[in-house]
Amino acid sequence: MAWEDVHWSDPTTRESLDLLIDRVSALRVLVIMTFRPEFAAPWIGRPHVTMLILNRLPQRQRAEMITQVTGGKVLPKEIADQIIDRTDGVPLFIEELTKAVVESGVLVDSGDCYTATGPAAPLAIPTSLHASLLARLDRLAPTREVAQIAAALGRQFSYGLISAVAPMSRQQLDDALEQLINAEIIFRRGNPPDAEYTFKHALVQDAAYSTLLRSRRQPLHNQIGVVLESRFPDIVATQPEQLAHHCAEAFLVEKAAAYWLKAGRLSIRRWAMKEAVAQLRKGLNLLSGTNSTRSREQELDLQVTLGNALISIKGYSAPEPGEAFARARELCRELNRPPKLGLLVGQCEFHLVRGELERARQHADEVRLSGETTNDILWKRGGATLSGAVCCWRGEFLEARDHYDNALSSWDPAQRASAISPVDPYVSGLINLFQTLLCLGHIDQARLRRDKALAEARRLSPHTLAYTSCITFLGNYALENVRSLLGAANESVAFASEQGFPLWLAYQTIQRGWCLSVLGQTVEGVPTILRGITQLRNLGANLAMPFCLMLLAEGYGKSEQLEEGIKQLDEATKVAAITTEHWTEAEIDRVRGSLLLSMGAQVAAEESFCQALAIARRQGAKFWELRAATSLARLWRDQGKSSEAHDLLAPVYGWFTEGFDTPDLKEAQSLLEQLKA
Repeated sequence: MAWEDVHWSDPTTRESLDLLIDRVSALRVLVIMTFRPEFAAPWIGRPHVTMLILNRLPQRQRAEMITQVTGGKVLPKEIADQIIDRTDGVPLFIEELTKAVVESGVLVDSGDCYTATGPAAPLAIPTSLHASLLARLDRLAPTREVAQIAAALGRQFSYGLISAVAPMSRQQLDDALEQLINAEIIFRRGNPPDAEYTFKHALVQDAAYSTLLRSRRQPLHNQIGVVLESRFPDIVATQPEQLAHHCAEAFLVEKAAAYWLKAGRLSIRRWAMKEAVAQLRKGLNLLSGTNSTRSREQELDLQVTLGNALISIKGYSAPEPGEAFARARELCRELNRPPKLGLLVGQCEFHLVRGELERARQHADEVRLSGETTNDILWKRGGATLSGAVCCWRGEFLEARDHYDNALSSWDPAQRASAISPVDPYVSGLINLFQTLLCLGHIDQARLRRDKALAEARRLSPHTLAYTSCITFLGNYALENVRSLLGAANESVAFASEQGFPLWLAYQTIQRGWCLSVLGQTVEGVPTILRGITQLRNLGANLAMPFCLMLLAEGYGKSEQLEEGIKQLDEATKVAAITTEHWTEAEIDRVRGSLLLSMGAQVAAEESFCQALAIARRQGAKFWELRAATSLARLWRDQGKSSEAHDLLAPVYGWFTEGFDTPDLKEAQSLLEQLKA
């Protein structure tokens, strides 16, 4: 029965409608009125019926509605994101698509959540909704071809593009587009030939595309790709993912993979790391069934780029980037190709953050030696930067300084676009040189590099800023006021959490906990440090673990849990012996001496201070030597050995020519004045 034939005044009809409205959720009725206004028209003006426009739900409420439909059980994030993106905030679409997913068999009920049985594929439109959408398109049969071509082009398309692809006159195309606009299948912004069109909903586009015969799809996508390459160079340059999609649908696998690689690299430069990972994986999935030399070469490039993108969102030490780099290295062997720079840099950084410093050194040497052999400036600079990092963490500060000086002296800002690592190489060199120079005792020179690195990082990428802020603390904890450090740590924790950087969040959580502990808030501070250390271990990260355990020991010392503090320092020493990370070895012994002194063990404390002093001198670490000498001189003063204390501290303090405004040099000066008196 047609709507016009309904006898609205008939009591039976009215009673049936009232019952319908009572029994059907108001949400569904409102959606029908919005999406199918022709159904709602006869109700307008009738008693008890008001037409309301239901706005699209915002992102948060879309997620809440999904949870309501699933009975509170959480869907896998990649599937929930698909539902949120594809339903455009229309409640009926959200409900239908969520139910279809739950009932499809691709999920397993795991109690309080659903887990996927395999990789998340694009979600299909539920049958009932699909039929409704097709009915609308059927009433526009004369424009079906244009709707199909438009759907193949994408959710959004330009007049210039569809006119270049559609095999019809301009008048025919204009008429068809106008009909689709009037039917609210698509929306238009601007006027031809500069008009841009958008499908009303992604699901409308899907429905229109589903009416296109499979035999027609491949040549149509091939035609679109040819048109884009020949007539739309801007799209090719800025939106290579469009070319990748059309080439894939046209079964041009290697060509599609090349465009997915280009899209991934472009997303990395735009700092859209999640998009980059998705694009690169699409390229890899396309190549999974091929085995030609060309396809394996493409896989090699995709794996290296994927590994470096995964570093940004998973962390350097996560298994995912390690797997990508390992597969890339395997492909190099299969193809008899020397490893590319991006691969060696990625592997070096992966092993470095996992605390596997010897393996990291091997990769750094490989890069540096290759650079010297080929005289390639990128390889030479990369090798110097990596070697500097390995040497610094191992406590080989003089060698580290030389490597960093070599890397920075050849820096050319014009080559920044060719950077491989997620962290800007120039900023990385500066901030690590800050760490090195501070240990060597060149305090003002170190701070100059630190300030320059932070200024550069703030104008570059979020990952570079998070990394720089993290490394900055390694020196600032001994240079700056603790309250200002706590403020910076709070900001860093919030930033890392907001950006989704698990590795930097873990490190900065530890830094925040230490600041709280030093300020006497040990009830919150010590558990905060422990939480950060647990996060690091879960991420497979061991770099700076001895330093972090030393901070924990100081936290326990502030809470008068001295034996627990000694236990953490013993663990730090064990970890350092395994990883060969010795840059804070002297500091660990100095802190041990301080805790032992608090326990009344003066002889053992003196031995620890002397050990710290010997290590610092062997490493040429004048800053650590000053701290150890100050602690030992203070102990000797308290033992009545003021002359020995003065003779110990005076030459160490006298070596310094800068940094006299820092707490350690002020303390040493004050102690020397007391010893003279």
